[in-house]
This record gives sequence, structure tokens and C-alpha cells, in this order.
Amino acid sequence: MSPQQPPPIAVTLLNCDQEPIHIPGSIQPHGALFAFDANGELIARSANTDAMLGMAPPVGTPSSALDFDDDVRGALRECIEEARDGDIFAVTVPTRVGDAEYDFIANGHDGQVFAEFERRHQPQDVITMFALKAHRLIERLRREKPVEALLKLVATQMRELTGFDRVMVYRFRHDDSGDVVAEARRDDLAPYLGLRYPASDIPAQARRLYLLNTLRLIPDSSYQPVPLLGLPDAAPIDMSHCVLRSVSPIHLEYLRNMGVAASMSVSIVLGGRLWGLIACHHMTPLQVPYSIRMTCDVLSQVVAARIQTLLARERSDITEQAAALRNRLMEGLVNDDDPLRVLEALAEPLREALGADALVMTQHGKIITVGDVTAEQALAIAASMSECTEHIVRRECRDAWPEPARTAIGRWVGLLGLGFDPAPGGWILALRAEQIETVRWGGKPEKVLAPGPNGQRLSPRGSFDAWEEIVTDSTTPWDDTRLDIASSLLAEMHRAMNNRHADYDRARTRMLAMLGHDLRDPLQAISMAGQMLQRGDQPPRQQLLGTAIRSSSNRMERLISQVLDVSRISSGIGLGLVRTPVDLAALTIALLDEARTAHPGASYAVDLPTSLIVDCDADRIAQALSNLLSNARHHAKLGNPVGVRLGTRADRAAIEVRNVAAPIPADIVETLFTPFKTASIGNERNRGGIGLGLYIAHEIALGHGGALQYRYDAPDVVFTLELPLHAGPAPAAIT
Repeated sequence: MSPQQPPPIAVTLLNCDQEPIHIPGSIQPHGALFAFDANGELIARSANTDAMLGMAPPVGTPSSALDFDDDVRGALRECIEEARDGDIFAVTVPTRVGDAEYDFIANGHDGQVFAEFERRHQPQDVITMFALKAHRLIERLRREKPVEALLKLVATQMRELTGFDRVMVYRFRHDDSGDVVAEARRDDLAPYLGLRYPASDIPAQARRLYLLNTLRLIPDSSYQPVPLLGLPDAAPIDMSHCVLRSVSPIHLEYLRNMGVAASMSVSIVLGGRLWGLIACHHMTPLQVPYSIRMTCDVLSQVVAARIQTLLARERSDITEQAAALRNRLMEGLVNDDDPLRVLEALAEPLREALGADALVMTQHGKIITVGDVTAEQALAIAASMSECTEHIVRRECRDAWPEPARTAIGRWVGLLGLGFDPAPGGWILALRAEQIETVRWGGKPEKVLAPGPNGQRLSPRGSFDAWEEIVTDSTTPWDDTRLDIASSLLAEMHRAMNNRHADYDRARTRMLAMLGHDLRDPLQAISMAGQMLQRGDQPPRQQLLGTAIRSSSNRMERLISQVLDVSRISSGIGLGLVRTPVDLAALTIALLDEARTAHPGASYAVDLPTSLIVDCDADRIAQALSNLLSNARHHAKLGNPVGVRLGTRADRAAIEVRNVAAPIPADIVETLFTPFKTASIGNERNRGGIGLGLYIAHEIALGHGGALQYRYDAPDVVFTLELPLHAGPAPAAIT
């Protein structure tokens, strides 16, 4: 037989997490091990079986030929039979070899069975007393709450149960670093409570072992490993499930650097994930009997179940509140035309449900903020979503933001974006502030390359004094509960917005059918009457009337066709503009003449230059100006003229249409340029309006690269249509 050795590996900063700690090829010296195949034949043993148990069988010896007592023989036979069908549960029985007491542990994995003899120094009656004490402790743990108090209790009670100098409870973070959240210690030891330890202290392969084998004991960190003996060239044995498995030399050095002579680790596993760890340290060698360790393992499972219950209850409370918010939100979206107004009314419960510090909500270019967010930050945050195609967007550090937002967002580095209505840029943007925190590490986190007891290699930290680091430019990540709430809210909002768009489509279809059917026939009759008047031998006044009738009917017919373009705008096809140089002054005069003829009772105060040339689609601009004039005429106080003024502003032509009236209410201004509004602007003469005129005028302006803006200039309501100028001289600017 020859010693089994793991594949050689030079452990460095780059491959520390690849150290083959599951196949060390050796055990700790406080026990002895035999390994059998599924047929019960010996494939390897530890080099100390002769000295400890008085037997040194060769490879191939059947288990039945070994001189074990009846209890050990029966437990081993049972495990070998089960191993042929898969992994087995550990079986333990007390046994005696000569004058020494042992715990015999049989377990198996992957067709192999391990028979481990662990030396025990405590008599069996002492072990029984520990079991009774553990039973009382389990009952206390099942009643304890909240989580912080539960962890403090388990640290205190496990120290009393095992006798370790220090017992700590780690809680792992999202990045796998761990905080010491509870501690019970000897009074003369320095406290570790509140310190954080880096993820590199427990590499990936070690975390895997903590899940497979939830308890590990090192009775003496200065031990000399005992090699496994087997056939030459035999594959290394996977010892993941062995209680005597030797541990990494780096970890032993780590413990010695801390002044720890014995340690025990017990995993806290939630949902198949390593949630926390109970770490026990002793300043002198200490061996805890196997049965007491198994009691500690059961305690950790009780703690894990209790934590699971408490966290589930907390999630349930949050989810219940979110469900109530979702119902209120859906009710508001059904009954209100403005989604942003609904969101603003529910901003505080929405912020709490998403676990946000602040909110930015935007749609149709409008932005609402909740919390300490400046206007500049809100604009940058909203603008950063313009290229996003996902419905849910997460950012948890400054580097995740695109430029230029990255430098403009200030402290708001965390974002959870919910695209509730992507077409008009509808977003709920939950924000979290930068978490500038002073982290108290348990020693400087980095490992270094330095000479150690194993030569020039990776060495763990030599000092565990508190080492502080300032962490910036990141925030607390959104947990699964908040993300589930966000997904649920978003799904309901999508349903509500789809219903809203369907309602818009139905309203648009009904309106277009009305325009196409109910109005086209009477307009055609007006046109025919005008033609008949022009063909007759009428006095000059009748000739003029006929011309006006025909001109107006032709323009009204064009307007009906243009209103049909609402569907083109909504579907994204566009208006199909044809730009030519147009004298905006002449076009305005023609529209005013037409308005005076159609509405003799209206009056206009006009300030126009002789000529002002713009590149535009004349019919579309005429449509927009006609809508503005009609809007002003309907809403002006009786006896006051409609003001029309044309000039330039910066590099644009600007035409103002104003009328004396009360200011438009703020809640209506928010949706002034949206279609199919059910709210009236409050004028008795326009109760049937559904807001298409201003919507179409706004879209025409945008299509020309211009703008349509509203302001109140007491006592006037003012709409300003701006269009890019044609190359050439311009009249005096409007001031």
C-alpha cells in the first residue's frame, strides 16, 4: 500500500478557490478510517489503524474478515448494502478497542463506504446529560424571535453546550462576505461582534463542503495529517462526507494566526443556500464528542427552520401590504385618465413596497419626484432609461449607469426601473441612495504571497485586528421579495395600461367613423351649394358668399382627412409631412379671414410682420393654427378679442394665440397634449371636447422639429407654436 496524494496544485491568489480540499488524501489524527467499495472490499485505510486499532489489513480485504465487534460489524454491513443503491445516512455506535472508547461512524457516498473510529474521552453518561440539556434548548429556540435574538441565544447556548471559548454566528451577505451578528465569548477575549470577513475566507469549494457536510471539527489546529494508504495509481478518494477529513493547510495557518487551537463550524442552510455559519473557537485543543456535535447540528437545523419561518412571516407582511397597494393602484388607473396622478397619490406606499429611498415617475415627458431628488438628477435619471428595452431594469452601483447620467445622479446609485407603459416612456424608477459605510473587517481582507510553514505560497492574514475601509458608489441590492413585488405590480399595471390603450382605440374608431360618415355628407352638400351659387347670375354679395362657402367646405373636408391621421400618429407611422417654403404671415392672414367669415361675432387683435418664411407642410400648419384659433375662440371671455402675434424667438418662428380666460387647472395641464381626454377644460361651450385639437397641433409641431407650449400670462391663456425658420432675413424678434 502507498500513500494517496491529491493532484499537485500551487495555490495562488488566482486559484485559491480551486484547492482540492475534498480529496486531501489524509485524515486528522484523533481517529482512524477504513474505506470500502460497494462490494465490501477494502480500498484504502489511514496509516494509523495499526497503532490505534491493532489492525493493518491489506487492500482487497473483505469487511467481514476484520476484527470488529458485533455492533460495528452490523452497522457496517447495513451501510455497505445501502451503498449499492446510492448515498447512505450516517450510522453511529459506541465501541471499545482495548482500554479506549470510540465513536464508530459509518457513512457512504458514490458507491464507497467509510468506517471511521473517532476517539472519545467522555463517558457515555455525560453524553446523555448533554442530550437532555439540548432538548430544553431546542424548545427555547423554537419560541425565540426576532432573528437577532434567536442568533444571540444560539451563540450563548452552544458555547455552554460545547465548552468553546468563543462562539460566533456569521450572517452572509449578497456578496458572500459575512458579518459577525452574534457572539458569546470568554471575558478576556477581544470581541469580534460587528466585524466583517471577506468572501475569500470561505472559497467556493469550501462553501460546497459546508452544504454537503454541515458540521466540521478541528480538535487541534497544529495536528500532523495521517495519510491514507491504498493501491498505487488509485484515484483520490472523495472525502466530502468524512468526519475525519483533513483540512486545508492554509486554513490551519489561518486558525493559528488567530491564536485558535481548536475550531468547529456548523452550517445554517436555508433553501439549499449557505445563509450563515456558527463558528466555534478554543484557545487550546478541544475535542467535542461526535454525539454532542450531532446535537449541535440538529440545533442549527432548528435555528434554520426558525429563521425560515420568521423571514417568511416578514415577507408575508410585506407582500400583503403590497397586495393592498396593488388593488388601490388598479382602482385608480381604472377611474383616472392620468396614470402619473394615480402614482403620485400612492407614492409613499409604493416607495415602501419597493424598499426605495426615493421615486422618480415619468410619462409623456412629465416627471414627478418623491424624496430628496433634485430636478437635474431626475432629468438625468429619466433620460438614462431612453435606450432600455427591458420592462425591469436594475442598477446597484454607479458603474452600472450610462454616461452622462453616471456623473449627474449624485448619491442615487441604486435603481429599480419598472416600465409600466413603454410607448410614451412610462417608468416608475425606485431609487436607493449610495451606502457609504465604514466596514470593520476582521483584519485586512487580502491574502498575500509570503513564506509560510509550507514554503513560498499563498498565506492567510496574519492580523485579525479591526481594519476599517470606506465603501462608496454602491447600494444595498434589491432582495427577492422586493423584486417579486415589483414584478407583480408591473404585471397588473401592464394589464391596466393595455385596457386603457384598448379603450383609446375604441374611442378613436368611434370618432373616426363619426367624422367619416356623419360629417362628410353634409359637407359635400355645402360644397355643391357653393358651386350652384357661383354658376348663377347673382349679385356680387352672393358671389362672395358662394366663394366663402366653397373655400370653407374644402378646408373642412381636408381637416376631416387630417383627423384620420390620429391613427397614423398612434401607430407610429407618422404624419407624412411634405415641407416647402411657406409664408407663415400670409397663411395666418388667410386663416383669420376665413375665421372672420365663419364667425362674424369674433374679434381678433393681430400683430403680424409683412412676411415670415418657414419650411413646413402648409396644410398641416394651417390645421394646427386653425385648432389654436378655434380653441381660443371657444374659451375666451365674451367681449374680449383673440390675440394673434407672429415674430421670431431665437432661431425659430413663433406664433402666439392668446385669449382672456382663467388659467387651465394644473391637473388638466398635465394631460393637455394627450388624446381622448374625458375631462373638460371647464368651459360650458366645450363640454363635448375630447382634446384632439391640441393633441394634433402638438404632434404637428413635433413633426416639424418645433414645439407647442402653454403658459398663463395673466389675464391671458397663451399657446405658442414654434417652427424652424427658413434660411433668409427675419423680422424683429418677439421679446
